[in-house]
Amino acid sequence: MELLSINGISKRLGGQTVLENVSFQVRSGEFLSILGASGCGKTTLLRIIIGLTPPDSGTISLGGCDITNRPPNERRMGIVFQNYALFENMTVLRNVEYAMRLRPELRATSRQVAMDLLEQLGLAEHARKYPAQLSGGQMQRVAIARTLALRPSVILFDEPMSALDVAARLALREELKRIQRQSGATMLYVTHDQEEAFAMSDRIMVMGAGGQIHQLAAPAEILQNPADDYVRCFVLDNLQTKIALLLQYAVK
Repeated sequence: MELLSINGISKRLGGQTVLENVSFQVRSGEFLSILGASGCGKTTLLRIIIGLTPPDSGTISLGGCDITNRPPNERRMGIVFQNYALFENMTVLRNVEYAMRLRPELRATSRQVAMDLLEQLGLAEHARKYPAQLSGGQMQRVAIARTLALRPSVILFDEPMSALDVAARLALREELKRIQRQSGATMLYVTHDQEEAFAMSDRIMVMGAGGQIHQLAAPAEILQNPADDYVRCFVLDNLQTKIALLLQYAVK
């Protein structure tokens, strides 16, 4: 069932068209990756969906309700950034429960919910530590726990693994898929990494320059029937190279 609907979104920045008439739907409970090279508009699209950047035109609907002009805190969405965005002066536990303590309906259970999430993500033993005492992978797990704590309808990820090494990326990838299976969460994941998108996604939306959508389909469909030369070159050729590198890493 369709949960999130993006209809005719356009955006110009610095006199250049970043997105032009972008439309697609996200199904409830699916993991949809937005795959594209740097500069294709995928992060701008994510910021528009979450409410951090207004579109020049177009609409966004969540669960059948128009949320185009609603502020981020009224969109029932959460976002995980690539730079973690943790409070350095707060412990891991306080980082996770912070936003819940600002919501009257969640305040009473914030400590228990935070501890439960840290337990699920293998971070319970780090609850009293500060972000500077954690690895990159651990900090990203804290950021994910903080987002899950608010029970969003949709979780958005802006290249969350780009700063991690291969081992940390592979571990976090498994963690995200486990969280999705257990929670039934709807996840919208921005990445430029072909192998990452194919390993995690129910469907992949391949974007090119100017926010053009070249193909939106299941990974197997893209592999078997690439929509055009761009998909064939950017996705398939690069995917084969990345898989070869990963296999080489695994052998080591």
